[in-house]
Amino acid sequence: MADIKSIDDMDAKGRRVLVRVDLNVPIKDGVVTDDTRIRAAIPTIEKLAGDGGRVILVSHLGRPSGEGFEEAFSIAPAAKRLSEILGQDVAVAKGVTGPSAHAVVEALADGQVAILENVRFDAREKKDDPAFASELASLADAYVNDAFGTAHRAHASTAGVASLLPSYAGYLMQREVQTLTSMLDDPKRPFVAVLGGSKVSDKIKVIDALMDKADTLIIGGAMCFTFLLAQGHAVGASLVEPDWVERAHDMIAKAKRLGVRLLLPVDVVVAAGISEDAQTRAVSVEDIPSDMMGLDIGPESARIYADAIKKAASVFWNGPMGVFEVGPFEAGTRMVAEAIAENADADTIIGGGDSVAAVNKFDLADQMTFISTGGGASMELVQGEALPGVEALRSR
Repeated sequence: MADIKSIDDMDAKGRRVLVRVDLNVPIKDGVVTDDTRIRAAIPTIEKLAGDGGRVILVSHLGRPSGEGFEEAFSIAPAAKRLSEILGQDVAVAKGVTGPSAHAVVEALADGQVAILENVRFDAREKKDDPAFASELASLADAYVNDAFGTAHRAHASTAGVASLLPSYAGYLMQREVQTLTSMLDDPKRPFVAVLGGSKVSDKIKVIDALMDKADTLIIGGAMCFTFLLAQGHAVGASLVEPDWVERAHDMIAKAKRLGVRLLLPVDVVVAAGISEDAQTRAVSVEDIPSDMMGLDIGPESARIYADAIKKAASVFWNGPMGVFEVGPFEAGTRMVAEAIAENADADTIIGGGDSVAAVNKFDLADQMTFISTGGGASMELVQGEALPGVEALRSR
């Protein structure tokens, strides 16, 4: 990120600084249930406030309609938790732009922090509307993007406003991009990539990109059944994408051509359906019953995967091995997560999304080298695609 200015290059004192953060956190009954993303934004907020900046935070939360205020998606609970962590009151504007936002900003003193309401309450945000970007820019003297989790979106608060103000990257944004790109450009070897999730169609570009870089590529999750189908196995009632079988076959051939070790399950856990009291059994991939679905990798597959992970010098993981949210189908994901955590000598990167949820569920987060806050953004970066939120900061 040599051509992108850092907040270390900014003189924040007395300046109004609009900071795009990612406070899209889970909330239940008005209380934040996981403050990981809030804590990730703290170093940048504290730096700017500590330097005497007047910090104006902007974030989305959930998926509101875009037609105005919706109580269920208010930023207020996230702001309350942020206030507790920072140890200072964080004023919440009643609107995203307009008189209420300006009033809150004008009341800020040096070192104080305020937050605008959910930026997606205005439909113009997702359209990267120039007029809306101008309204946001009018609140500030400088702009900082520290929301890596939304860097793959060309929205007004992630891209549009950066063209209107002196712009900088926050600490989280810098660390995310630098960590992911350095690992992919020059990983310590052996480099093992672990990919799960439900659909090959969602991950095919990532599989393709990592196959050019990894020494071993591990496939789990429901998408493995499309690969198993490509190998000629019957997969019963398991989730498959028939239109992607040929592409999966091509990936198997590519791995062989490149000398990449491609690991697919040799056994799976099957059941008639997904429930906490499901009757399960582990079967060979050659013996999946026609009326049952595979919902996790089997114990032998988990052992093989864990052994490969334990021998790695670098590990990148994105996507669970099964329906880990449901007890009977969590074992495969747990075993992979534990193997990554136990490899203390390796660079271990968790690429956002459900993998982060799994690591947190199994209480292993503090044993990972790096946990990305952006599932979609990290995947697009791995694929080699430009991120609009990053590109907008270049030479600004």
